[in-house]
Amino acid sequence: MKLLLISNSTNPGEEYLGWPRNDIKNFLDGTGVKRVLFIPYAGVTVSYDAYEEKVKAVFRLMGYDLYSVHHEADPVYAVANAEAIAVGGGNTFHLVHELHRTGLMQAIRGRALAGIPYIGWSAGSNVACPTLRTTNDMPIVEPASFDCMNLVPFQINPHYLDAHPEGHGGETREQRIEEFITINPKIFVAGLREATSLIYEGGQLKLVGRHPMRVFRKGSAPREVMPGSEVDFLMI
Repeated sequence: MKLLLISNSTNPGEEYLGWPRNDIKNFLDGTGVKRVLFIPYAGVTVSYDAYEEKVKAVFRLMGYDLYSVHHEADPVYAVANAEAIAVGGGNTFHLVHELHRTGLMQAIRGRALAGIPYIGWSAGSNVACPTLRTTNDMPIVEPASFDCMNLVPFQINPHYLDAHPEGHGGETREQRIEEFITINPKIFVAGLREATSLIYEGGQLKLVGRHPMRVFRKGSAPREVMPGSEVDFLMI
């Protein structure tokens, strides 16, 4: 497999897909990919056409053509013939709903397992995991299943935050993840802070970006992993 799992698309004051742009280009360079199939289904408050154009403009700057699956008469056929796949962020529940409805959850999984490059950010990274259950998103729609692609055996919590805003009475992100690992004690959760990504290629998993990643598992204290570290233990 060849996976690029990005926490977030945009940092304050930066262009859209600005911070991970070099990582995306380096990830695709040398693969022979010229066209990338985009999956826009996480977009809810933006039209698929507008979402496609926004992402297409960035990929064009990197030298790649991008086209969206929502234009395709047969989405499964489009996935079967894609050179590479990019799954955008937005609402994970809506993304998972549409991937199951269209049959693309298993179709994309099969292509990724066969080795074509897979790029996801935010919700697009969530769906590479076994389940959507570590998303931060509101369940605005009920998918047929919470099951996702299971390309990696661990869970990602994108946009991971350490902060607990003053005056906020709800649980912290860490407390919510502790709830998950209490119920699912054998599964690692990677708290992927913004401006960080996980890259899996050549049989190795590596953390890249600007910040450490916080890793959770039942029975162990949370641990910080520095950028540049190999994190193959998550793939066991």
